[in-house]
Amino acid sequence: MAVESIVAGLARWFHFIFGVMWIGLLYYFNFVQVASLKEANADGTGAGITKYVLPRALWYFRWAAVWTWVMGAILLGTLSPDGSAFVKAFTFQAPYTGIGIGAWLGTIMLFNVWVFIWPNQKKILGIVPATDDEKAAARKTAGRASRINFILSIPVIMCMGGQSHGLPF
Repeated sequence: MAVESIVAGLARWFHFIFGVMWIGLLYYFNFVQVASLKEANADGTGAGITKYVLPRALWYFRWAAVWTWVMGAILLGTLSPDGSAFVKAFTFQAPYTGIGIGAWLGTIMLFNVWVFIWPNQKKILGIVPATDDEKAAARKTAGRASRINFILSIPVIMCMGGQSHGLPF
């Protein structure tokens, strides 16, 4: 077995595993935690979530995003014998247009995690000092970025699956 096929196989599996972790946590935050934390804060039990669960979940969320992207980049590099698929995907050249759209959307999502979600969550959680007004603004910014990522996750999944299943784009 050639080294390239081993690398491609490992990259594919790790891309899938880290992607499931990243998107799973994204869905957890958007569907479960937001509503649950409101209720937990109302009855005074939210501190356990924000002190113990959320920091750990955000750690896995951030790093799953990075490793999903890295493994996807490695995988793209192995799709063509000369390694040009990476550039062709990111420049929307056939036959990598669909995967290129997915790769760009994934890149935007990674950017949102590290530039909008995490810095604002650090304010919300008290990891960095912030006034109450700054925390309120941080909640809005992090929430919007998280919802944008949720929305983008649907076409990302379609583009990634579509590339290998022959969807016409």
